[in-house]
Amino acid sequence: MTLQQRLAETTAFIHKKGVDKVDFGLILGSGLGELAEEIEDKIVIPYEEIPHFSVSTVVGHAGQLVYGTLSGKKVLAMQGRFHFYEGHSMQVVTYPVRVMSALKAHSLIVTNACGGVNESFKPGDLMLITDHINFMGTNPLIGKNEEEIGPRFPDMSQAYNLAYRQVAKQVAQQKGLHLKEGVYMGFTGPTYETPAEIRFARTIGADAVGMSTVPEVIVAVHSGLKVLGISCITNLAAGMQANLNHEEVVETTERVKAEFKELIKSTLTAL
Repeated sequence: MTLQQRLAETTAFIHKKGVDKVDFGLILGSGLGELAEEIEDKIVIPYEEIPHFSVSTVVGHAGQLVYGTLSGKKVLAMQGRFHFYEGHSMQVVTYPVRVMSALKAHSLIVTNACGGVNESFKPGDLMLITDHINFMGTNPLIGKNEEEIGPRFPDMSQAYNLAYRQVAKQVAQQKGLHLKEGVYMGFTGPTYETPAEIRFARTIGADAVGMSTVPEVIVAVHSGLKVLGISCITNLAAGMQANLNHEEVVETTERVKAEFKELIKSTLTAL
């Protein structure tokens, strides 16, 4: 079955559930899924019901699509994402982005919890992603390319839409939020990086490290979506603090989620 055939089955099912026009796709990372609760007139579809979808196994990820209105825009939110480290193929990890594109969304807002590499960052900072480094050792576009979906060799020069970034910066300024900017480096996980890997990441220009986002953004760009990416720096990376654990990630996102939600909602209003 081709990718287009799978997408046709998935989108037909989602349309039947009452999902109509989609403006923005939203991917809500660890501890940030609560934003989906604020979507109005919502339709909730558990991942396990959706043809060709996988399920999310990570603590803090609900595992459902939520459709409705947020800040006056029609959004389709992933409450919980799929990760490469869960054993999914890159095609499975990025399939929801393909679905958002097939549902005619024009943009994607992607969020994540990540480790701070930039020495001026502290836990709880929000970072606007300006660019990324794919250090996952693979690429979701490897294999046969379906030209109707996207080009064989997509240009990644402006993967994170400049106009959207400027809007987010203005919104943060108006709200009195300290929004950092930086480059996100994607590792496969599930181990946290070693201190030596973090020194390497800093040397080659990374400001933050994480285990998601990069594959989804590559596929979004391939599909012609405009992308806005925002990270929550939940901890300092290896070698910069005593130890690393997932509890701290969830705890930090809990602490700053009100700011994070405000930034996303106000930016959506302004876009």
